This record gives sequence, structure tokens and C-alpha cells, in this order.
Amino acid sequence: MLRVCKDRKTKYQSLGISINPDHWDFQKNRPKPNCPNRELILKIILEIETAFQKQILELQSESKEFTASTLIAPKVKIKVKTVKEFYDKLINELEQSNKVGNAMVYKDSLRSLEKYTKKQLDIPFSHIDFDFLKGYEKWLKQRNYKETSLSLTFRTLRSIYNKAIEAKHAKKAVYPFDEFKVSKFCVKTEKRAIHKDHVKLIIDLDLSNESEYLQLARDLFVFSYLCSGINFTDMANLQSANLVGGRLTYKRQKTGKKINIPLCDEANTIIEKYLKDDLSRGYIFRHC
Repeated sequence: MLRVCKDRKTKYQSLGISINPDHWDFQKNRPKPNCPNRELILKIILEIETAFQKQILELQSESKEFTASTLIAPKVKIKVKTVKEFYDKLINELEQSNKVGNAMVYKDSLRSLEKYTKKQLDIPFSHIDFDFLKGYEKWLKQRNYKETSLSLTFRTLRSIYNKAIEAKHAKKAVYPFDEFKVSKFCVKTEKRAIHKDHVKLIIDLDLSNESEYLQLARDLFVFSYLCSGINFTDMANLQSANLVGGRLTYKRQKTGKKINIPLCDEANTIIEKYLKDDLSRGYIFRHC
């Protein structure tokens, strides 16, 4: 048995072997010279002692508390999965969950990393260290990546690394993003806006002789403008049930936040055009 002592508490770990007491030196806690298979037994003892010493050093280096019991207790092992394997697994899960947008983001990230490493991504996450990230940043800048694109690229990579840690495929102890700060990339963009007079021209534009698809595009733009900038996804999901007492009420798909705004006459005119007095047809902007 291996005896582990910490804070006057003692625990024992079986070595999985046994010998005749006559072959054991109780003073040195080692097999006697005449013990059969002495070299093999010493090798087993040394390997187990070394493993526990390494474990103690790792815990101490990370300033983590431990007891004799937690040291002996079975540990959750890190399951080695390469960066490429983990990307593929996550992308597949997202596609099966019909989260196509998120899957595309990770696919783009994977393609970029494969180009940088020349498809040498059969590596553990520990290989993505500070030097790796600095080299990747330099490589992207040589390809004229702007600050906003750099921010998105490294935020996506940071996200995949965090997911790998959660799935026990990477170690938090070697997490590189504590040193490599993604926040250093400037993501502020110059504010741009269409002048109100130009919006008025779009609203008043006569499209009666144009295709119904062009009319729909203009109406969606104008409706969004009149309804506090409602985005396309939320517009596409609007139904007659979202119209309550002259107001538009809906829950944002992205954030889950409840929105309640008044409808002006122009917005109501657009709604009436697509509802065509049939409030049972489902989605307001369903185009037949």
C-alpha cells in the first residue's frame, strides 16, 4: 500500500501487488534483496510515487487546496481530442440542432485555422498557446484582416477553447486567452445613417408597376424603419396575434426581450396590405 499523509490525515492506495512478509524490509519500506521480482516491484512503487508527486506539484502550482482523501480519490480524466476533431463534433451537433448560423461561424473559423496551419490541426488544445495566437494574428494581418474581423476570429476561437475545457478535452491551466487579450482589437465602427429625406423618398416611391418582390423588399425596409428598427427575423415571425390595441408586441428571437411599441398610420397601412383583412392566415409578411 502507498500511504498518503496530509494535515495528520492518512489514506492508503493499493499498489495491486502482494508479497510474503519475509521478503519485505519494514525499516526501509522496500522489498528485500532476496525478494522474487524485486526490480519489477520497485519499478511499480516508483511509478506510483512519481505519479502522486507530479499530481501534488500540479495542484500546488495552481494554488489548489487538497487533502489526502481528494488526492487518492478517482480523478476525472482529460479525454484527449484534437482541435480538428472537436471542431467537427461541435459543427455536427449544431447542424443537427438546426443552428445553421452558429455552425457556419465555426466552419469559417475551422477553415481559417486549417489555412494557417496547412491543415495540421490534429493537435491538442494545449498547442494553441500565446505564441500560436500571436503567430495567427500576424498571419491574419498580412492578409489585410481588419480589427472587427480579427475580433470575431479570436472570439470564435476563444469560444471553442472554452467549450473544449467544459467538455474535458482541454485544461484550464494552459488557457492562453488570459494572456492573449481579445479585447485589444478595436471594434468601434463609424456610425452611418441614411438621411431622413432619403428615407422619405423610399417611402414615397411608386412601385405599383414593379414586381411584388421589389414591393415587399421596400415595405419590409419601411416597416422596420417605422417600428424602431425591428430586424428581419423578428419581422418574418410576426403574426396577427402580435397586434394588440394599436400596438406591436413581440419577443426578440435573439435576446428574448419583450418589445411593445405603438404602430403609426403608415405601419398599419403596410400591415393591412399584407393581411388583406384575413387575420387568420398566420404570418403577416408571408408572401404568396
